[in-house]
Amino acid sequence: MQKPIAVSECIVPRWIVPIEPAGVVLEGHAIAIDDAGVIVAVLPLAQMRERYTARQETHLPDHVVTPGLFNLHTHAAMTLLRGLGDDLPLMDWLTTRIWPVEKALLSEEFVTAGTRLACLEMLRGGTTCFSDMYFFPDAAGIAAREIGIRAHLGITVIDFPSAAGSDADDYLDRGLALFDRLRDEPLLSFAFAPHAPYTISDKTFDRIAMLMGQTGLPMQIHLHETEDEIRREIAEHGVRPAIRLERLGLMGPSLTAVHSVHLDDHEVALFAERGVSIAHCPASNLKLASGIPQIARYLDAGINLGIGTDGTASNNRLDMPGEMRLAALLAKGASGRADVFGAHQVLHAATLAGAKACGLDDRIGSIVAGKQADLAAFDLSALDYNPIFDVASHLIFVAGREAVTDVWVAGKAVVRKRQFVSDGARAAEGKGASDIALWQNRTRSQLDAR
Repeated sequence: MQKPIAVSECIVPRWIVPIEPAGVVLEGHAIAIDDAGVIVAVLPLAQMRERYTARQETHLPDHVVTPGLFNLHTHAAMTLLRGLGDDLPLMDWLTTRIWPVEKALLSEEFVTAGTRLACLEMLRGGTTCFSDMYFFPDAAGIAAREIGIRAHLGITVIDFPSAAGSDADDYLDRGLALFDRLRDEPLLSFAFAPHAPYTISDKTFDRIAMLMGQTGLPMQIHLHETEDEIRREIAEHGVRPAIRLERLGLMGPSLTAVHSVHLDDHEVALFAERGVSIAHCPASNLKLASGIPQIARYLDAGINLGIGTDGTASNNRLDMPGEMRLAALLAKGASGRADVFGAHQVLHAATLAGAKACGLDDRIGSIVAGKQADLAAFDLSALDYNPIFDVASHLIFVAGREAVTDVWVAGKAVVRKRQFVSDGARAAEGKGASDIALWQNRTRSQLDAR
């Protein structure tokens, strides 16, 4: 008889939703993780114990384990601006609140502190990877690495100066240097992140397209977020924003279009044909009154759809379980079709679809042998969560982020029994109150001065 193979940890929950294969819920199975943080097997418990012996066996008898959630779009450092400028439409919010405060306060120190707080909030809610678009991505990367969360860092580009760069070329040059320096970091990946068509020139887009070809990096951009954005693009460039990007050669499988609230039939077909992904941010779109996208049309067309929170300045939470529920309900209500965006489809959007958009689906996004063990465990034992007839449905329509008890990133436990256990996360938690007090006072001073 073959000797059992030693592994680092064996996780034994009541249920597993592996995402691949689609629509499956496993019961009485276990997940084996090796020393490199890789899933080596997902098997019925009896078979697992025959084949593997684990240094640690984690029993979660009332839990469902899913892949770690993938927040496909956020501005992590803006956690320090949570709720700033509520009840304003997008352009007023940007020009009268966000941009003036950022001009006064933006620094590496600001980004590090804000990103630390964001990472802690996301981990508590089961998010193990976030796609970030903000200034000083090097500072965001440092914070993410210290805490132990996976980060897809946007090389943010905008055609006006800030503390992070003098012009578009400067942002790109600094971002490329960062990519060269950190490209081998296992928890970090990168993308070009031009802010939006209305803040980026054709010249800058042309350079980004060239650099994408040279580096193989994908791109994310705010696109078709509001009707006003579309009117401005037509007035300035004679075409809608997506068509402008198509003419510039940027519409393809390496593009994630953030928001995409207002797409006409031609654009939906174009997105599907070109393989463009969408980062759907329902709470932010509602709060800024940007609109409600016709998600049913996007799904029917076969567009890869992920879910993001946007930043806390416009959401005001980094709550992926809450975002999943809202996304499902909006899709049903807007389409008049109760069968649209079912529970398994929403879970796919919040995990594997996000990973695919960022070119990470070969590493994370589902619970299969060979992938990194980015996992989240939800405790469904509470009386107000029961009875349970459909586990996937419960994850979307019943359980909230408060149900998350345990989180692993690359096989390392970051949260156990709702407590941070990694040194970096615990240190960040200890700094949290002082960081909040410092930056809240500085922000209030700036607002009072205006």
